Amino acid sequence: MIPTMRDDPVVVELVARARQGDKAAWDAIVERYAPLIWSVCGRHRLTGADAEDVGASVWLRLVENLDGLREPAALPGWLATTARRECLQFLTTKNRQVPVEDLDLGADRGPASDEWLLIEERRDALRQAFGDLQERCQRLLEMLFAEPRMPYAQIAATLDMAIGAIGPNRKRCLDRLRENPALLGW
Repeated sequence: MIPTMRDDPVVVELVARARQGDKAAWDAIVERYAPLIWSVCGRHRLTGADAEDVGASVWLRLVENLDGLREPAALPGWLATTARRECLQFLTTKNRQVPVEDLDLGADRGPASDEWLLIEERRDALRQAFGDLQERCQRLLEMLFAEPRMPYAQIAATLDMAIGAIGPNRKRCLDRLRENPALLGW
């Protein structure tokens, strides 16, 4: 007698191993049943990124529900049913979305996300390097770059420093800041 798909001992074994966290079993399940999921997506006329999104949802559902699967041999049917439901949900959601004309909002946009990340990393490195400076350098640089600008006479009086010493001290403080290991990569 030829075993039916529901009696397939290979599927039962793969499910048991996957439940125990066996990566090779998961890989075998994905390799074996990905074509089934793609075919269900194809029947719903989903291709490309849409089919990939649905496929990812199906595999996520399997991860979430594998322990609750009552009949491990019924995995192919469970995957097909789940794929159909995910396709229908995707199509329903997609049909609710209303395309909007692309308005020229480029002038209002901030930097690209990766550019923003680089800016933030550079700011963090600067904050760290600034925190490593001696307190006198920190105070001098804060006063020099404060808004509104402080007059040199006020800075000199506050720091008990000659006005003529502000420039050379600023240079030394900025040199120390530039030499800080946190800023060397920038």
